[in-house]
Amino acid sequence: MSCCVLQITGLIFGAVGMLGTLAATAMPQWRVSAHVEANLVVFESVWEGLWMDCVSQLGLRLQCKLYDSVLALPPPLEALRALMCLAVLLAVVAFLVAIVGVKYSQPSKERPQKVSPFILVAGVAFLLAGGLALVPVSWAGGSIVRDFYDPTVPVPLKRELGAALYVGWASSALLLAAGAMYCHVWGRAGSHSHPWLAARAALPRAGAPALGIHAYV
Repeated sequence: MSCCVLQITGLIFGAVGMLGTLAATAMPQWRVSAHVEANLVVFESVWEGLWMDCVSQLGLRLQCKLYDSVLALPPPLEALRALMCLAVLLAVVAFLVAIVGVKYSQPSKERPQKVSPFILVAGVAFLLAGGLALVPVSWAGGSIVRDFYDPTVPVPLKRELGAALYVGWASSALLLAAGAMYCHVWGRAGSHSHPWLAARAALPRAGAPALGIHAYV
């Protein structure tokens, strides 16, 4: 019963983490303008994302523009894009595999601890997706904090952490939690769900009586 609860909980965490990772990838609020010292123009905010930059005026008017050329983008931004897109793809695959795993892991009287191998595949995929989502978000956050406290960076160019980063951190945590749950379910099931593991573990014991007094001859 507890395994079923963990599987459903992991599926929910994985779904929310997948949607959150997709939202963080699409949101333009990765880097937002910082209003510090002489930069007190609070009626206008600048948002910088992976795909576009936006200018918000008093929260009433929003103008966004997609980046003109992919080849003209700086290499760090291209790397952030690639990692987030790969994380979204892995999260989608992990979620679909998890659905299949939960469907084929229904316990029965003959096998009360039945767990599908898809559960393990989904757990590993969720862990990889969470790790891939965590790297670019933390990378961008560290760069923003470093530039914010760097005295050589002009005040108008200083940025703060945007909402997309917090969504990315929360989503990666949910994906990692889902992966940990599924790996725990697989490990907990153990040899009860896979009789061949028990038979393999019993082989040395079954062959032990064959070693008689001539074993050291």
